[in-house]
Amino acid sequence: MGGSSRGPGAHLVHLWPPHFAFPGHHPWDLGAHSGPALLVSLASEVQDLHVAQRKEMASGFSKEPPLGLLPDVPSLMETLSYSYCYVGIMTGPFFRYRTYLDWLEQPFPGAVPSLRPLLRRAWPAPLFGLLFLLSSHLFPLEAVREDAFYARPLPARLFYMVPVFFAFRMRFYVAWIAAECGCIAAGFGAYPVAAKARAGGGPTLQCPPPSSPEMAASLEYDYEAIRNIDCYNTDFCVRVREGMRYWNMTVQWWLAQYIYKSAPARSYVLRSAWTMLLSAYWHGLHPGYYLSFLTIPLCLAAERQLESALRWRLGPGGQKAWDWAHWFLKMRAYDYMCMGFVLLSLRDTLRYWASVYFCIHVLALAALGLGLALGRGGPGRRKSGAPAPSPASGKLREE
Repeated sequence: MGGSSRGPGAHLVHLWPPHFAFPGHHPWDLGAHSGPALLVSLASEVQDLHVAQRKEMASGFSKEPPLGLLPDVPSLMETLSYSYCYVGIMTGPFFRYRTYLDWLEQPFPGAVPSLRPLLRRAWPAPLFGLLFLLSSHLFPLEAVREDAFYARPLPARLFYMVPVFFAFRMRFYVAWIAAECGCIAAGFGAYPVAAKARAGGGPTLQCPPPSSPEMAASLEYDYEAIRNIDCYNTDFCVRVREGMRYWNMTVQWWLAQYIYKSAPARSYVLRSAWTMLLSAYWHGLHPGYYLSFLTIPLCLAAERQLESALRWRLGPGGQKAWDWAHWFLKMRAYDYMCMGFVLLSLRDTLRYWASVYFCIHVLALAALGLGLALGRGGPGRRKSGAPAPSPASGKLREE
C-alpha cells in the first residue's frame, strides 16, 4: 500500500534500477512506461497547472480546480521518484503523475482492497502462460526464417501466422496481467468506482476523498486507471480500430492524448499514420516495426470506407454475417502484421509477406477501392448499421 506521508524519505523508497527488465527483452518491448513517456505526461500536467493559475489571476477570484489538476509543480526529487517508481517499471502500465500522487496521498490506504481484486485479475494468467508455452513449442517462430518453410504449400504458410500471433498475444497477456497485479498489490491506481477512472488517464468524474476510515471502507473501488489489457475484447471485438483500443490500453491513452491529437493533419487516417509512425519509432529501429505499424492506417481506411459504404445496405441477418466476416478478417490482419513485429528484419518480413502474396495489403486496397466506388451511405443509415463489438455478445464502446 502507498503511504500518506509525503516527506522527503517517502519518495526515496520508490526508486528502482532503471535498466531492469525481463530477460531477453528491452523494457519497452512489453510496453513499459519509460522516462520519456512519463515526463511528456508530467510536462503536460504542469502546463495545465500554469494555464489554470494564469486564468485564476486574470479572473481575480478563485474557483474549484479542474479534475486531475496538480496542486503544485513537482520538485526535482519528486520528478525523479515518479520517473523511477518501482510500480510498473518493468512492463508498465503507464500512469500519470496525478495517479502517482493520489497513491502517495491516499488518506486511508488500509481501506483500499487489493487481495480480492488481485486474485480476480490474476486467475487467467497461468492458463495464458501454458498456452504460450504450448503454441510457441508447436509453432516456433524460427521455422519461418528457414528455407524449408517456404517449400510448404500456401495454406500451410498462411495458417502459420495464426499460432504465431496467438503465442504473441498469450505472452503479452501474461506480462501485462502480472504488471497490473503488481499495481493492485500495492494499492496503486485504486479509485472509487464512482470516479469512472479511465485506463492511463485516471478519474473522469470528481469524487471527494473519504473523510474517515469507515467511509473509505464503504466505497467500492476499481483499478481501471492502471488496466493495460482487455483480453476478451482484444480477441473478439469486430474492428481493427477497436482492437487497438483494448491492447496496451494505458499507452494507447498516452498516444491518443499526446501524439494523435497533436498530429500535423486533420484526417483520421493521416493522424493514425502519424501516431503509428511514432509508435514504431518508440519500439525501436527494426524495419519490421515500421512495416507492421504503417499497415494499420491502410486497414483502418479500408474498413472505415467499406463499412460506411456497404454495411448499412444489408438487413439484420446480413449485418450479423458482416460482423462475423469483419471479425475474422480483423484477426487475420493482426496475424499478418504480427509477423513483421516478431521477424523484425526487412528481409524476413518481406519474404514471409511475399510468400502469402501480400494478401492483407491486397485485400485492404481492394476493400478501400470498393468502398470508394460505392460511396458512403446517409448519416442515419450509417448510424443504424453500426456494428457490435464482438460476434459473441456485448455493445460497442462508443468513444
